[in-house]
Amino acid sequence: MDDRRSDARTTFLGNAGWAGAKCEPLAADASFRRYERVYLNERIAVLMDAPPPQEDIRPFVRIAKYLVQLGFSAPRLLAEDERRGFLLLEDLGDDTYTRVLAAGGDENALYALAVDTLIHLHELSSADAVPAGTPAYDMDRLMAEVRLLPEWFLPTVSRTALSDKALAGYDAAWQQAFAEIAHRRETLVLRDYHVDNLMWLPDRAGTARCGLLDFQDALAGARAYDLMSLLEDARRDVPGLLAAQMVQRYLDGVGDMEADALIRDMAILGAGRHAKVIGIFTRLWRRDGKPQYLRHIGRVWRLLELSLNHPALMPVAAWFAEHVPPNLRRIPDADA
Repeated sequence: MDDRRSDARTTFLGNAGWAGAKCEPLAADASFRRYERVYLNERIAVLMDAPPPQEDIRPFVRIAKYLVQLGFSAPRLLAEDERRGFLLLEDLGDDTYTRVLAAGGDENALYALAVDTLIHLHELSSADAVPAGTPAYDMDRLMAEVRLLPEWFLPTVSRTALSDKALAGYDAAWQQAFAEIAHRRETLVLRDYHVDNLMWLPDRAGTARCGLLDFQDALAGARAYDLMSLLEDARRDVPGLLAAQMVQRYLDGVGDMEADALIRDMAILGAGRHAKVIGIFTRLWRRDGKPQYLRHIGRVWRLLELSLNHPALMPVAAWFAEHVPPNLRRIPDADA
């Protein structure tokens, strides 16, 4: 942190009534955001430092207020400076799902709570109740995401650029797959709903026991997305039986969705997400100097290949079969 940013942080904390607070770094983030835990006397909070122009805290503020208003355990906002990119947030503790699971926590119970939280969100956040100003998860956004794979990953592993014809075929295949789902505005889609961003809050009741983090990129879109994000985790292997049980739990909970339709939507959205993530994890290494994400790419390729088995993705699967042979579906060489 440079001196000017450090001075701005000190001013923000002083104006918020936290002058002289002790700050300790929290976990690193894949974005430009930095987090610190701040202590003052008996008070504890979390400082989000999201420097403009790389970051914009306004979407986080809008969605956090919306979720808290609905009774979900998103961090409450204690102070904010939108122009300079600082937020002081309620501290939800250290018990992420990731840590609780690593310590031997009840996997079934934690995933069931996460699914129940999604059901509750989808009950309350219908198309008419998505916060004003929330962008749509439309074709342009879906296509921008899947293009990250040919933009960042393929040139890295093949050392050659795709032809214009091949890229056009890639776009056409995905557009066919997304044709119907790109028009959905069913609910608020948090987009990064997985164990790293969920908190275990046992002192709360009901679905409030599931804390919610990292939702600033939320969009209005299809209900299946966050369930897919939870069960097809880029960073963690989710047992197949558990995933099947959680899909059924969701179907039983919402009561108005056919199993075949949900599985189809999860396959389409999952394939798109996995292609995006492969591109992003490569970009984090090549552009941002963060090679630690590369180790997950093998898992994400396996998830992508499973998604491509669905009939709704036949054109996309055919494109990959022609242009991305198995020897290229691998972790890039970080020493290259």
